[in-house]
Amino acid sequence: MRQTLLPIQEVARKLEIPAQYFEQLGPFTAKLKLELLADPGFQPRGKLILVTATSPTTSGEGKTVTAISLTQGLALLGKKVVITSREPSLGPVFGMKGGAAGGGLSRIEPSEKINLHFNGDFHAISSAHNLLAALIDAHLFHGNDLDLDPARIAWPRTMDMNDRALRRIAVSLDSKKDGGGRRTGFVITAASEIMAIVALAHDRKDLRRRLDAIVIGVTRAGKPVTAKDLGATGGMLALLTDAILPNLAQTTDGTPALVHAGPFGNIAHGTSSVISQQMGLRLADYVVNEAGFAADLGAEKYFDIVMQQSGITPAAAVLVTTVQSMRNQGEGDMERGLPNLGRHIEILQRFGVPVIAAINRFPNDAVAELQRLAAYCAVRGVASALSEGFAKGGPGAKELAETVVRTIENNPAPAVQAVYTFEESLPEKITKVAQQIYGAGGVRFSAEAQAKLEQFTRWDYGKLAVCIAKTQYSLTDDPKRLGAPTGWTLNITDAWLSAGAGFVVAIAGNMMLMPGLPKVSRAASIDVDDSGEIIGV
Repeated sequence: MRQTLLPIQEVARKLEIPAQYFEQLGPFTAKLKLELLADPGFQPRGKLILVTATSPTTSGEGKTVTAISLTQGLALLGKKVVITSREPSLGPVFGMKGGAAGGGLSRIEPSEKINLHFNGDFHAISSAHNLLAALIDAHLFHGNDLDLDPARIAWPRTMDMNDRALRRIAVSLDSKKDGGGRRTGFVITAASEIMAIVALAHDRKDLRRRLDAIVIGVTRAGKPVTAKDLGATGGMLALLTDAILPNLAQTTDGTPALVHAGPFGNIAHGTSSVISQQMGLRLADYVVNEAGFAADLGAEKYFDIVMQQSGITPAAAVLVTTVQSMRNQGEGDMERGLPNLGRHIEILQRFGVPVIAAINRFPNDAVAELQRLAAYCAVRGVASALSEGFAKGGPGAKELAETVVRTIENNPAPAVQAVYTFEESLPEKITKVAQQIYGAGGVRFSAEAQAKLEQFTRWDYGKLAVCIAKTQYSLTDDPKRLGAPTGWTLNITDAWLSAGAGFVVAIAGNMMLMPGLPKVSRAASIDVDDSGEIIGV
Protein backbone atom coordinates (compact mmCIF):
# COMPACT_ATOMS: atom_id res chain seq x y z
CA MET A 1 0.00 0.00 0.00
CA ARG A 2 2.99 2.32 0.44
CA GLN A 3 3.32 5.00 -2.22
CA THR A 4 6.55 6.53 -3.51
CA LEU A 5 7.13 9.71 -1.52
CA LEU A 6 7.90 13.00 -3.21
CA PRO A 7 11.13 14.83 -2.36
CA ILE A 8 10.20 17.42 0.24
CA GLN A 9 11.26 20.24 -2.12
CA GLU A 10 8.44 19.23 -4.49
CA VAL A 11 5.94 19.32 -1.62
CA ALA A 12 7.16 22.81 -0.68
CA ARG A 13 6.68 23.97 -4.28
CA LYS A 14 3.01 23.00 -4.11
CA LEU A 15 2.59 25.69 -1.41
CA GLU A 16 5.03 28.08 -3.16
CA ILE A 17 7.22 28.30 -0.06
CA PRO A 18 10.27 30.49 -0.73
CA ALA A 19 13.64 28.79 -0.16
CA GLN A 20 14.61 31.24 2.61
CA TYR A 21 11.74 29.98 4.80
CA PHE A 22 12.52 26.32 4.27
CA GLU A 23 15.05 24.15 6.16
CA GLN A 24 15.30 20.59 4.85
CA LEU A 25 15.70 17.71 7.33
CA GLY A 26 16.41 14.59 5.28
CA PRO A 27 14.70 13.70 2.00
CA PHE A 28 11.08 13.83 3.19
CA THR A 29 10.70 16.45 5.95
CA ALA A 30 11.60 20.07 6.60
CA LYS A 31 11.15 22.86 9.13
CA LEU A 32 9.44 26.13 8.16
CA LYS A 33 10.93 29.33 9.55
CA LEU A 34 8.92 31.84 11.56
CA GLU A 35 10.00 34.71 9.31
CA LEU A 36 7.35 33.53 6.84
CA LEU A 37 4.67 34.91 9.19
CA ALA A 38 6.18 38.41 9.04
CA ASP A 39 6.45 38.49 5.23
CA PRO A 40 3.84 40.97 3.90
CA GLY A 41 3.60 38.86 0.76
CA PHE A 42 1.92 36.10 2.77
CA GLN A 43 -1.28 37.50 4.20
CA PRO A 44 -3.91 35.19 5.75
CA ARG A 45 -6.32 34.12 3.02
CA GLY A 46 -7.32 30.53 3.69
CA LYS A 47 -10.39 28.98 5.32
CA LEU A 48 -9.85 26.71 8.32
CA ILE A 49 -11.88 23.48 8.48
CA LEU A 50 -12.05 21.99 11.98
CA VAL A 51 -12.35 18.18 12.06
CA THR A 52 -13.92 16.67 15.18
CA ALA A 53 -16.01 13.61 16.01
CA THR A 54 -18.68 11.92 18.09
CA SER A 55 -17.66 10.06 21.27
CA PRO A 56 -15.10 7.43 20.22
CA THR A 57 -14.57 3.79 21.03
CA THR A 58 -11.21 2.72 22.50
CA SER A 59 -9.81 2.17 18.99
CA GLY A 60 -10.94 5.55 17.63
CA GLU A 61 -13.29 6.30 14.75
CA GLY A 62 -10.82 7.21 12.02
CA LYS A 63 -10.90 10.96 12.61
CA THR A 64 -7.27 11.40 11.59
CA VAL A 65 -7.77 9.26 8.47
CA THR A 66 -10.84 11.33 7.60
CA ALA A 67 -8.96 14.62 8.08
CA ILE A 68 -6.14 13.40 5.86
CA SER A 69 -8.46 12.03 3.17
CA LEU A 70 -10.49 15.27 3.21
CA THR A 71 -7.23 17.12 2.54
CA GLN A 72 -6.48 14.71 -0.31
CA GLY A 73 -10.04 15.11 -1.62
CA LEU A 74 -9.73 18.91 -1.66
CA ALA A 75 -6.46 18.58 -3.58
CA LEU A 76 -8.23 16.26 -6.02
CA LEU A 77 -10.72 19.10 -6.63
CA GLY A 78 -7.80 21.35 -7.59
CA LYS A 79 -7.78 23.28 -4.32
CA LYS A 80 -4.59 24.57 -2.73
CA VAL A 81 -4.78 22.80 0.63
CA VAL A 82 -2.70 21.75 3.61
CA ILE A 83 -3.50 19.70 6.70
CA THR A 84 -2.25 20.88 10.09
CA SER A 85 -1.88 17.79 12.26
CA ARG A 86 -0.61 17.03 15.75
CA GLU A 87 2.57 15.07 16.36
CA PRO A 88 1.75 11.65 17.85
CA SER A 89 2.68 10.76 21.43
CA LEU A 90 4.53 7.54 22.13
CA GLY A 91 1.99 6.80 24.87
CA PRO A 92 -0.82 5.75 22.50
CA VAL A 93 1.64 4.41 19.90
CA PHE A 94 2.84 1.75 22.38
CA GLY A 95 -0.39 1.69 24.38
CA MET A 96 -3.89 0.86 23.21
CA LYS A 97 -4.85 3.27 20.42
CA GLY A 98 -1.74 3.04 18.25
CA GLY A 99 -0.20 5.62 15.92
CA ALA A 100 -1.76 8.91 14.88
CA ALA A 101 -0.51 9.48 11.33
CA GLY A 102 -3.54 7.96 9.61
CA GLY A 103 -3.70 4.65 7.80
CA GLY A 104 -4.35 2.85 4.55
CA LEU A 105 -4.22 5.27 1.59
CA SER A 106 -4.67 8.29 3.89
CA ARG A 107 -1.50 8.63 5.92
CA ILE A 108 0.94 11.44 6.64
CA GLU A 109 4.38 10.31 5.58
CA PRO A 110 6.96 9.23 6.58
CA SER A 111 4.42 7.73 9.01
CA GLU A 112 6.76 5.51 11.06
CA LYS A 113 9.12 8.40 11.75
CA ILE A 114 6.21 10.74 12.55
CA ASN A 115 4.80 8.19 15.00
CA LEU A 116 8.15 7.73 16.76
CA HIS A 117 10.95 10.32 17.24
CA PHE A 118 9.76 12.81 14.61
CA ASN A 119 12.40 15.56 14.26
CA GLY A 120 13.00 15.64 18.02
CA ASP A 121 10.22 18.06 18.98
CA PHE A 122 8.81 15.89 21.79
CA HIS A 123 12.33 15.32 23.08
CA ALA A 124 12.93 19.08 23.18
CA ILE A 125 9.66 19.73 25.00
CA SER A 126 10.34 16.96 27.53
CA SER A 127 13.86 18.30 28.06
CA ALA A 128 12.68 21.88 28.61
CA HIS A 129 10.04 20.68 31.07
CA ASN A 130 12.52 18.54 33.00
CA LEU A 131 15.16 21.29 33.00
CA LEU A 132 12.71 23.44 34.93
CA ALA A 133 12.01 20.55 37.32
CA ALA A 134 15.75 20.01 37.88
CA LEU A 135 16.32 23.74 38.49
CA ILE A 136 13.58 23.73 41.13
CA ASP A 137 15.21 20.90 43.10
CA ALA A 138 18.67 22.43 42.64
CA HIS A 139 17.29 25.72 44.02
CA LEU A 140 15.95 23.91 47.08
CA PHE A 141 19.28 22.12 47.61
CA HIS A 142 21.34 25.30 47.34
CA GLY A 143 19.54 27.28 50.03
CA ASN A 144 16.06 28.03 48.66
CA ASP A 145 16.55 31.80 48.32
CA LEU A 146 12.99 32.19 46.99
CA ASP A 147 11.62 30.47 50.14
CA LEU A 148 9.64 28.00 48.04
CA ASP A 149 7.30 25.79 50.05
CA PRO A 150 8.52 22.26 49.11
CA ALA A 151 5.11 20.79 49.93
CA ARG A 152 3.36 23.10 47.43
CA ILE A 153 5.60 22.84 44.38
CA ALA A 154 3.22 22.32 41.46
CA TRP A 155 5.70 21.51 38.67
CA PRO A 156 5.97 17.75 37.98
CA ARG A 157 8.35 15.89 35.71
CA THR A 158 7.42 14.49 32.30
CA MET A 159 8.12 11.68 29.86
CA ASP A 160 6.48 10.67 26.59
CA MET A 161 5.33 7.20 27.60
CA ASN A 162 2.39 5.66 29.44
CA ASP A 163 3.81 4.71 32.86
CA ARG A 164 1.36 4.59 35.77
CA ALA A 165 4.20 3.76 38.21
CA LEU A 166 5.43 7.35 37.91
CA ARG A 167 2.17 9.12 38.76
CA ARG A 168 3.24 9.63 42.36
CA ILE A 169 6.88 9.51 43.41
CA ALA A 170 9.24 10.91 46.07
CA VAL A 171 12.47 12.69 45.14
CA SER A 172 15.72 13.73 46.89
CA LEU A 173 15.41 10.86 49.35
CA ASP A 174 19.07 11.26 50.40
CA SER A 175 18.83 15.02 51.05
CA LYS A 176 18.33 16.59 54.46
CA LYS A 177 17.82 20.05 52.92
CA ASP A 178 14.60 21.77 51.81
CA GLY A 179 12.65 19.41 49.57
CA GLY A 180 14.31 16.21 50.75
CA GLY A 181 11.87 13.36 50.26
CA ARG A 182 9.18 15.64 48.79
CA ARG A 183 6.34 14.07 46.83
CA THR A 184 5.86 14.82 43.15
CA GLY A 185 5.06 12.84 40.00
CA PHE A 186 5.20 12.60 36.22
CA VAL A 187 2.71 13.68 33.56
CA ILE A 188 2.88 12.44 29.99
CA THR A 189 4.61 14.93 27.66
CA ALA A 190 1.37 15.56 25.75
CA ALA A 191 -0.09 16.89 29.04
CA SER A 192 2.92 19.09 29.85
CA GLU A 193 2.27 22.80 30.06
CA ILE A 194 5.34 23.28 27.85
CA MET A 195 3.54 21.28 25.13
CA ALA A 196 0.50 23.54 25.44
CA ILE A 197 2.72 26.63 25.39
CA VAL A 198 4.53 25.54 22.20
CA ALA A 199 1.17 24.79 20.59
CA LEU A 200 -0.34 28.17 21.55
CA ALA A 201 2.65 30.53 21.15
CA HIS A 202 2.50 32.99 18.23
CA ASP A 203 6.29 33.45 17.86
CA ARG A 204 9.51 33.29 19.89
CA LYS A 205 8.70 36.51 21.76
CA ASP A 206 5.34 35.09 22.81
CA LEU A 207 7.03 31.79 23.68
CA ARG A 208 9.38 33.66 26.03
CA ARG A 209 6.47 35.51 27.65
CA ARG A 210 4.60 32.27 28.22
CA LEU A 211 7.63 30.45 29.63
CA ASP A 212 8.26 33.38 32.00
CA ALA A 213 4.67 33.07 33.26
CA ILE A 214 4.78 29.38 34.27
CA VAL A 215 3.86 29.12 37.97
CA ILE A 216 6.02 26.43 39.58
CA GLY A 217 4.73 26.72 43.15
CA VAL A 218 4.31 29.15 46.02
CA THR A 219 6.44 30.63 48.78
CA ARG A 220 5.85 29.76 52.39
CA ALA A 221 4.05 33.12 52.57
CA GLY A 222 1.63 31.97 49.86
CA LYS A 223 2.87 34.02 46.88
CA PRO A 224 3.16 32.38 43.44
CA VAL A 225 6.66 31.75 42.06
CA THR A 226 7.28 31.69 38.31
CA ALA A 227 9.88 30.22 35.99
CA LYS A 228 11.11 33.79 35.44
CA ASP A 229 11.71 34.17 39.18
CA LEU A 230 13.88 31.05 39.01
CA GLY A 231 15.84 32.35 35.99
CA ALA A 232 14.83 29.30 33.96
CA THR A 233 13.41 30.85 30.81
CA GLY A 234 16.58 31.25 28.74
CA GLY A 235 17.60 27.62 29.06
CA MET A 236 14.12 26.36 28.21
CA LEU A 237 13.93 28.72 25.24
CA ALA A 238 17.26 27.41 23.92
CA LEU A 239 15.93 23.86 24.01
CA LEU A 240 12.71 24.89 22.23
CA THR A 241 14.08 27.24 19.56
CA ASP A 242 13.84 24.59 16.80
CA ALA A 243 10.86 22.73 18.28
CA ILE A 244 8.69 25.81 17.74
CA LEU A 245 9.20 25.52 13.96
CA PRO A 246 6.44 23.55 12.17
CA ASN A 247 7.39 20.39 10.28
CA LEU A 248 6.52 20.04 6.60
CA ALA A 249 5.59 16.52 5.47
CA GLN A 250 3.15 15.00 2.94
CA THR A 251 0.12 12.77 2.71
CA THR A 252 0.24 9.41 0.94
CA ASP A 253 -0.49 11.11 -2.40
CA GLY A 254 1.95 14.00 -1.91
CA THR A 255 -0.46 16.65 -0.59
CA PRO A 256 1.33 19.06 1.81
CA ALA A 257 1.01 18.48 5.55
CA LEU A 258 2.21 20.54 8.52
CA VAL A 259 2.79 18.35 11.58
CA HIS A 260 3.49 20.24 14.79
CA ALA A 261 2.95 19.96 18.56
CA GLY A 262 0.85 17.27 20.21
CA PRO A 263 -1.30 18.24 23.22
CA PHE A 264 -3.87 15.57 24.11
CA GLY A 265 -7.54 16.41 23.60
CA ASN A 266 -8.80 14.90 26.84
CA ILE A 267 -6.21 16.31 29.27
CA ALA A 268 -4.99 19.33 27.26
CA HIS A 269 -6.40 21.52 24.47
CA GLY A 270 -5.85 18.96 21.73
CA THR A 271 -4.84 20.57 18.45
CA SER A 272 -1.80 21.37 16.32
CA SER A 273 0.15 24.56 16.84
CA VAL A 274 -1.24 28.03 16.24
CA ILE A 275 1.94 28.78 14.27
CA SER A 276 1.31 25.89 11.85
CA GLN A 277 -2.30 26.99 11.39
CA GLN A 278 -1.26 30.60 10.78
CA MET A 279 1.27 29.44 8.21
CA GLY A 280 -1.32 27.23 6.55
CA LEU A 281 -3.78 30.12 6.29
CA ARG A 282 -1.10 32.13 4.46
CA LEU A 283 -0.02 29.33 2.14
CA ALA A 284 -3.27 27.64 1.12
CA ASP A 285 -6.92 28.25 0.32
CA TYR A 286 -8.05 25.57 2.78
CA VAL A 287 -6.48 24.38 6.02
CA VAL A 288 -7.78 21.11 7.48
CA ASN A 289 -7.14 21.05 11.22
CA GLU A 290 -8.02 18.11 13.47
CA ALA A 291 -9.08 18.60 17.09
CA GLY A 292 -8.56 15.80 19.59
CA PHE A 293 -11.30 13.29 20.40
CA ALA A 294 -14.94 14.41 20.23
CA ALA A 295 -16.71 17.77 19.92
CA ASP A 296 -17.18 18.00 23.69
CA LEU A 297 -13.39 17.96 24.11
CA GLY A 298 -11.14 19.06 21.22
CA ALA A 299 -13.73 21.19 19.43
CA GLU A 300 -14.92 22.93 22.62
CA LYS A 301 -11.34 23.71 23.58
CA TYR A 302 -10.60 24.96 20.08
CA PHE A 303 -13.45 27.48 20.13
CA ASP A 304 -13.08 28.51 23.76
CA ILE A 305 -9.28 28.46 24.14
CA VAL A 306 -7.48 28.42 20.78
CA MET A 307 -9.87 30.65 18.85
CA GLN A 308 -10.06 33.22 21.64
CA GLN A 309 -6.27 33.29 22.08
CA SER A 310 -5.28 33.18 18.40
CA GLY A 311 -8.13 34.91 16.59
CA ILE A 312 -8.39 31.99 14.12
CA THR A 313 -12.08 31.32 13.38
CA PRO A 314 -13.08 28.03 11.72
CA ALA A 315 -15.13 28.39 8.54
CA ALA A 316 -16.74 24.97 9.00
CA ALA A 317 -16.62 21.89 11.21
CA VAL A 318 -16.55 18.30 9.96
CA LEU A 319 -18.07 15.88 12.46
CA VAL A 320 -16.75 12.33 11.98
CA THR A 321 -19.08 9.55 13.09
CA THR A 322 -19.34 5.81 12.56
CA VAL A 323 -21.82 3.00 12.89
CA GLN A 324 -19.60 1.36 15.49
CA SER A 325 -19.41 4.48 17.67
CA MET A 326 -23.19 4.81 17.67
CA ARG A 327 -23.56 1.12 18.49
CA ASN A 328 -21.09 1.57 21.32
CA GLN A 329 -22.97 4.58 22.69
CA GLY A 330 -26.20 2.57 22.50
CA GLU A 331 -24.63 -0.44 24.25
CA GLY A 332 -24.98 -2.52 21.10
CA ASP A 333 -28.04 -0.76 19.65
CA MET A 334 -27.22 1.93 17.07
CA GLU A 335 -30.64 3.52 17.34
CA ARG A 336 -30.21 4.02 21.09
CA GLY A 337 -26.80 5.56 20.47
CA LEU A 338 -27.97 8.16 17.94
CA PRO A 339 -28.69 10.85 20.60
CA ASN A 340 -24.92 11.02 21.10
CA LEU A 341 -24.59 12.08 17.46
CA GLY A 342 -27.41 14.54 17.99
CA ARG A 343 -25.68 16.09 21.00
CA HIS A 344 -22.41 16.55 19.11
CA ILE A 345 -24.29 18.25 16.27
CA GLU A 346 -25.92 20.56 18.84
CA ILE A 347 -22.52 21.32 20.40
CA LEU A 348 -21.10 22.52 17.09
CA GLN A 349 -24.27 24.42 16.18
CA ARG A 350 -24.06 26.12 19.59
CA PHE A 351 -20.74 27.61 18.49
CA GLY A 352 -22.37 28.91 15.29
CA VAL A 353 -20.12 27.03 12.89
CA PRO A 354 -21.53 25.31 9.76
CA VAL A 355 -21.47 21.52 10.28
CA ILE A 356 -20.88 18.68 7.82
CA ALA A 357 -21.06 15.06 8.96
CA ALA A 358 -18.42 12.64 7.65
CA ILE A 359 -19.72 9.08 7.97
CA ASN A 360 -16.54 7.02 8.10
CA ARG A 361 -17.27 3.70 6.45
CA PHE A 362 -15.87 0.47 7.87
CA PRO A 363 -15.85 -2.81 5.86
CA ASN A 364 -18.62 -4.51 7.87
CA ASP A 365 -21.04 -1.55 7.90
CA ALA A 366 -24.48 -2.31 6.47
CA VAL A 367 -25.74 0.10 3.82
CA ALA A 368 -29.01 0.56 5.73
CA GLU A 369 -27.09 1.67 8.85
CA LEU A 370 -25.02 4.18 6.89
CA GLN A 371 -28.19 5.56 5.32
CA ARG A 372 -29.76 5.85 8.78
CA LEU A 373 -26.87 7.98 10.00
CA ALA A 374 -27.22 10.25 6.95
CA ALA A 375 -30.98 10.58 7.47
CA TYR A 376 -30.51 11.39 11.16
CA CYS A 377 -28.11 14.21 10.22
CA ALA A 378 -30.41 15.53 7.47
CA VAL A 379 -33.34 15.90 9.88
CA ARG A 380 -31.06 18.14 11.98
CA GLY A 381 -30.12 20.30 9.00
CA VAL A 382 -26.66 18.78 8.59
CA ALA A 383 -25.34 17.64 5.20
CA SER A 384 -23.35 14.42 5.24
CA ALA A 385 -21.11 12.34 2.99
CA LEU A 386 -19.48 8.94 3.20
CA SER A 387 -15.77 8.94 3.99
CA GLU A 388 -13.72 6.04 2.61
CA GLY A 389 -10.22 7.43 2.83
CA PHE A 390 -8.58 4.38 4.36
CA ALA A 391 -9.46 2.17 1.39
CA LYS A 392 -9.55 4.78 -1.39
CA GLY A 393 -7.49 7.80 -0.30
CA GLY A 394 -8.52 11.14 -1.86
CA PRO A 395 -11.17 9.67 -4.19
CA GLY A 396 -12.86 8.19 -1.10
CA ALA A 397 -13.37 11.69 0.29
CA LYS A 398 -14.18 13.55 -2.94
CA GLU A 399 -17.89 13.83 -2.12
CA LEU A 400 -17.06 14.99 1.40
CA ALA A 401 -14.66 17.61 0.02
CA GLU A 402 -17.30 18.88 -2.42
CA THR A 403 -19.84 19.12 0.40
CA VAL A 404 -17.41 21.05 2.60
CA VAL A 405 -16.53 23.52 -0.19
CA ARG A 406 -20.20 24.06 -1.03
CA THR A 407 -21.09 24.62 2.62
CA ILE A 408 -18.35 27.22 3.08
CA GLU A 409 -19.24 29.02 -0.17
CA ASN A 410 -22.90 29.18 0.89
CA ASN A 411 -21.98 30.66 4.29
CA PRO A 412 -18.65 32.46 3.88
CA ALA A 413 -18.80 34.49 7.13
CA PRO A 414 -20.51 32.47 9.91
CA ALA A 415 -21.10 34.16 13.28
CA VAL A 416 -18.89 31.84 15.32
CA GLN A 417 -18.77 32.45 19.07
CA ALA A 418 -17.25 30.90 22.18
CA VAL A 419 -19.31 29.57 25.09
CA TYR A 420 -17.80 31.99 27.60
CA THR A 421 -15.73 35.16 27.78
CA PHE A 422 -12.47 35.38 29.70
CA GLU A 423 -14.05 38.03 31.96
CA GLU A 424 -16.33 35.48 33.63
CA SER A 425 -15.17 33.73 36.80
CA LEU A 426 -13.48 30.33 36.66
CA PRO A 427 -16.47 28.49 38.22
CA GLU A 428 -18.83 30.28 35.81
CA LYS A 429 -16.76 29.22 32.81
CA ILE A 430 -16.58 25.61 33.98
CA THR A 431 -20.32 25.57 34.64
CA LYS A 432 -21.14 26.98 31.20
CA VAL A 433 -19.09 24.26 29.49
CA ALA A 434 -20.67 21.58 31.69
CA GLN A 435 -24.24 22.70 31.03
CA GLN A 436 -24.12 24.00 27.46
CA ILE A 437 -21.65 21.49 25.99
CA TYR A 438 -21.76 18.33 28.10
CA GLY A 439 -25.47 18.52 29.00
CA ALA A 440 -24.87 18.48 32.76
CA GLY A 441 -27.39 19.86 35.20
CA GLY A 442 -24.70 21.44 37.34
CA VAL A 443 -21.17 21.16 38.73
CA ARG A 444 -19.90 19.88 42.08
CA PHE A 445 -16.49 21.25 43.11
CA SER A 446 -14.46 19.32 45.66
CA ALA A 447 -13.13 21.35 48.59
CA GLU A 448 -9.61 21.10 47.14
CA ALA A 449 -10.70 22.24 43.66
CA GLN A 450 -12.76 25.11 45.10
CA ALA A 451 -9.86 26.29 47.25
CA LYS A 452 -7.46 26.22 44.29
CA LEU A 453 -9.83 28.12 42.00
CA GLU A 454 -10.27 30.79 44.68
CA GLN A 455 -6.49 30.97 45.13
CA PHE A 456 -5.88 31.33 41.39
CA THR A 457 -8.41 34.16 41.31
CA ARG A 458 -6.69 35.95 44.21
CA TRP A 459 -3.44 35.72 42.24
CA ASP A 460 -5.16 37.49 39.29
CA TYR A 461 -5.49 34.36 37.13
CA GLY A 462 -9.29 34.34 37.24
CA LYS A 463 -9.59 35.64 33.67
CA LEU A 464 -7.80 32.68 32.10
CA ALA A 465 -9.62 30.12 29.97
CA VAL A 466 -10.60 26.75 31.44
CA CYS A 467 -9.40 23.43 30.06
CA ILE A 468 -11.48 20.59 31.47
CA ALA A 469 -9.64 17.25 31.64
CA LYS A 470 -12.38 14.68 31.12
CA THR A 471 -12.85 11.17 29.76
CA GLN A 472 -13.25 10.99 25.99
CA TYR A 473 -15.56 7.99 26.07
CA SER A 474 -18.61 9.77 27.48
CA LEU A 475 -20.16 13.22 27.48
CA THR A 476 -20.11 12.88 31.28
CA ASP A 477 -17.17 12.41 33.66
CA ASP A 478 -18.00 8.68 33.89
CA PRO A 479 -16.59 6.68 30.92
CA LYS A 480 -19.28 4.03 31.36
CA ARG A 481 -22.22 6.45 31.10
CA LEU A 482 -23.06 6.42 27.41
CA GLY A 483 -25.45 8.15 25.04
CA ALA A 484 -26.45 11.75 25.74
CA PRO A 485 -27.59 11.94 29.37
CA THR A 486 -28.93 15.17 30.88
CA GLY A 487 -29.39 16.46 34.40
CA TRP A 488 -26.28 14.78 35.80
CA THR A 489 -23.59 16.52 37.88
CA LEU A 490 -20.02 17.13 36.68
CA ASN A 491 -17.50 16.47 39.45
CA ILE A 492 -14.44 18.74 39.47
CA THR A 493 -11.98 17.03 41.78
CA ASP A 494 -8.85 19.15 41.34
CA ALA A 495 -7.42 22.10 39.41
CA TRP A 496 -4.01 22.98 37.98
CA LEU A 497 -2.75 26.41 36.97
CA SER A 498 -1.19 26.62 33.49
CA ALA A 499 -0.56 30.36 33.44
CA GLY A 500 1.92 30.19 30.57
CA ALA A 501 -0.58 28.33 28.41
CA GLY A 502 -3.28 30.78 29.42
CA PHE A 503 -5.71 28.36 31.04
CA VAL A 504 -6.66 26.60 34.25
CA VAL A 505 -6.90 22.80 33.99
CA ALA A 506 -9.99 21.51 35.83
CA ILE A 507 -9.81 17.77 36.54
CA ALA A 508 -13.16 16.03 36.10
CA GLY A 509 -13.77 12.71 37.85
CA ASN A 510 -10.79 10.36 38.05
CA MET A 511 -8.94 11.71 35.03
CA MET A 512 -5.20 10.95 35.10
CA LEU A 513 -2.50 13.13 33.53
CA MET A 514 -0.21 10.09 33.21
CA PRO A 515 -1.94 7.15 31.46
CA GLY A 516 -0.94 3.52 32.00
CA LEU A 517 -0.23 0.72 29.55
CA PRO A 518 -2.86 -2.01 29.03
CA LYS A 519 -2.13 -5.64 29.97
CA VAL A 520 -1.30 -6.41 26.33
CA SER A 521 0.12 -3.28 24.73
CA ARG A 522 0.97 -2.51 21.13
CA ALA A 523 4.62 -2.72 22.12
CA ALA A 524 4.23 -6.49 21.73
CA SER A 525 3.48 -6.16 18.00
CA ILE A 526 6.02 -3.47 17.04
CA ASP A 527 9.37 -4.63 15.68
CA VAL A 528 12.11 -3.97 13.13
CA ASP A 529 12.95 -6.38 10.30
CA ASP A 530 16.48 -7.25 9.19
CA SER A 531 16.54 -4.41 6.67
CA GLY A 532 15.80 -1.83 9.36
CA GLU A 533 12.16 -1.35 8.34
CA ILE A 534 9.90 -0.59 11.33
CA ILE A 535 6.81 -2.80 11.34
CA GLY A 536 3.62 -2.90 13.39
CA VAL A 537 3.23 0.83 14.09
